[in-house]
Amino acid sequence: MASSPNKLTDRPETLEGQGADVLADVLDTLRLSTRMHGRFELFAPWGLQFGTAPGAHIVLVARGGARLEVEGVPGALELCAGDLAVLPHGGGHTLRDAEGSPVHVLERGACASARGKGSIRLGGDGERTTLVAASFQLGVAPRTLLFKELPHVIHLAADDAATAPSLASTVQLLLTESASSHPGATVIMSRLADILLVQALRAHIMKSEGSCREAGMRALGDPQIGKALALIHERPQEPWTVESLASAVAMSRSGFAARFSELVGEPPLEYLVGWRMIKAAQLLRESELPLSEVAPAIGYQSEASFNRAFKRWDGTAPGAYRRNHRRAS
Repeated sequence: MASSPNKLTDRPETLEGQGADVLADVLDTLRLSTRMHGRFELFAPWGLQFGTAPGAHIVLVARGGARLEVEGVPGALELCAGDLAVLPHGGGHTLRDAEGSPVHVLERGACASARGKGSIRLGGDGERTTLVAASFQLGVAPRTLLFKELPHVIHLAADDAATAPSLASTVQLLLTESASSHPGATVIMSRLADILLVQALRAHIMKSEGSCREAGMRALGDPQIGKALALIHERPQEPWTVESLASAVAMSRSGFAARFSELVGEPPLEYLVGWRMIKAAQLLRESELPLSEVAPAIGYQSEASFNRAFKRWDGTAPGAYRRNHRRAS
């Protein structure tokens, strides 16, 4: 039986023989922290404009409908009651009841000052819409294509049969807590928003199998390429080659290389090097391991070769990277 984590930020040990959880690995390196905007009670005509702060955002429609406009994305997305929209890369976005409705610009800190004081009420005296919104600050900028290649908007419709029942349950719990005045409601909302983000990404991965053209997360839904990614994440220190990875997932070398590049967006060994550097950067930020121990932990036989590889990847030497991030934190 897998052991439980000691802290909420710790990951439990996996069962023997169980592959690495690649999605959890990717999110873990981003160091996500949740910022709940809260619950909005809006009466037509209404409009909300969210700034261009970096990080992911989620919008959940509890009642009524909304028109979502995202900077850099043509057109608008119509959201209905129960729909969830995820903006993995953040960016400015606007929500309105209808095209042309006046917009209220949310100033930085406006939601924080209202948190714990009930719903934020805006608009006129027309039809009512209820929204729940949250954002996620990224402690580290995404460097893996698995995250960078996600679409600007992920739309999960309430009536989509492919949406997992567990996601629908989390949506309902979040909506219930957003209307609650009980102690701890804001903490519960933040935790549920965390869960909802992961469930939404997982639903997107599973929904994309065989139908989605963009590279990235959809690779996790492919049995063989998903297994290869799990092997890389589970044992980055292994001296992997294209041949050894192909053999491990029962594919020919050429077939594996082509399929991996198509689904992930880069060749296997490029992904391997990139993931090693991401893990090295995490160790440099979060541990006291000397460089002589970081190097073999991610597959480099010498500190010198690791230093050269890291500098090619980040533009700074590992020691300087560690000092810069320690000063920033």
